[in-house]
Amino acid sequence: MAKLQLSVAMGDYDRTRALLDGRVLMDGVDPVYMTFNPEEMFFRSMRAQEFDISELSFSSYAVKTAKGDCPYIGVPVFLSRAFRHTSIYVRKDRIKRPEDLKGKRIGLPEYQLSANVWARAILQDDYGVAPEDVTWVRGGIDTPGRLEKIALQLPVGVKLESAPQGVTITELLDRGDIDGFIAPRPPGASALANPNVGWLFDDPTAVAKDYYRRTNVFPIMHLVGVRKTLAEQHPWLPGAVLKAFGQAKDLALAALSDTSATKVTLPFVEEQLKAARESLGEDFWSYGVARNRDTIDTFLRHHHAQGLSSRRLSVDEVFHPATYETYAI
Repeated sequence: MAKLQLSVAMGDYDRTRALLDGRVLMDGVDPVYMTFNPEEMFFRSMRAQEFDISELSFSSYAVKTAKGDCPYIGVPVFLSRAFRHTSIYVRKDRIKRPEDLKGKRIGLPEYQLSANVWARAILQDDYGVAPEDVTWVRGGIDTPGRLEKIALQLPVGVKLESAPQGVTITELLDRGDIDGFIAPRPPGASALANPNVGWLFDDPTAVAKDYYRRTNVFPIMHLVGVRKTLAEQHPWLPGAVLKAFGQAKDLALAALSDTSATKVTLPFVEEQLKAARESLGEDFWSYGVARNRDTIDTFLRHHHAQGLSSRRLSVDEVFHPATYETYAI
């Protein structure tokens, strides 16, 4: 039987590199791999469904799945995870603590981005700052006029406005026209150079470690999706995707542990790896549903509460049925 020739869109990460260079093969598939930045990949996957298998924004996927019109079915491969305490920047000359954001103006590139869902969840759960307590100002980080990829119907009371024409949220933050900034990327260089702009949390790592100890949540940003029509025709395919991506991640972690010559251009690799395992466990970047159920459920709860998903999705309907369990020897 000939292998399926499928397009696969994903980021260029250490955890995907063994797929790109051919060290890991995907059962039954002759893949054409393409690497993109998230903005291009998500725009093309959700607007035109250009790829057979694609890394997806968890938030965009949840919006479409709740509506019943998502062209992809999820696979619990979490290519991007991050504690989004570092995604919240503020004007340090006026915001001293998270509670100070009530009644203020916060810029963001898109309201529904996964990073922003998590940041709002942190602000609400831990500091009592609800989405309706803030005026949200949408605009591009470096390019004016950015729009939402997906049409949204936000709850009554949530105030969302567009940045002035021709102006970025980086410029607004630098000028002091907004009080905060939340995005997957940092603001542009002009704002970062401003001594009055900085992280909301002075020690975001310590705050994030405390968050994990209390919640058992390591936030998920991206999952992998398989085109639904392909999964229906080839029910073995989602399992093959999960297996291949898992093997690629295992190789990346093995290489990271080989410190005879470090594989990343960063000092203190051994110390950071040890700290990650001590804080989050040996399998700190786990795939699959079982080990991530608390994180997935937390995201889905906040996603619905923030008015992004039209109904409360359950963990047991988000991924292809074949990916909830795997074999053991």
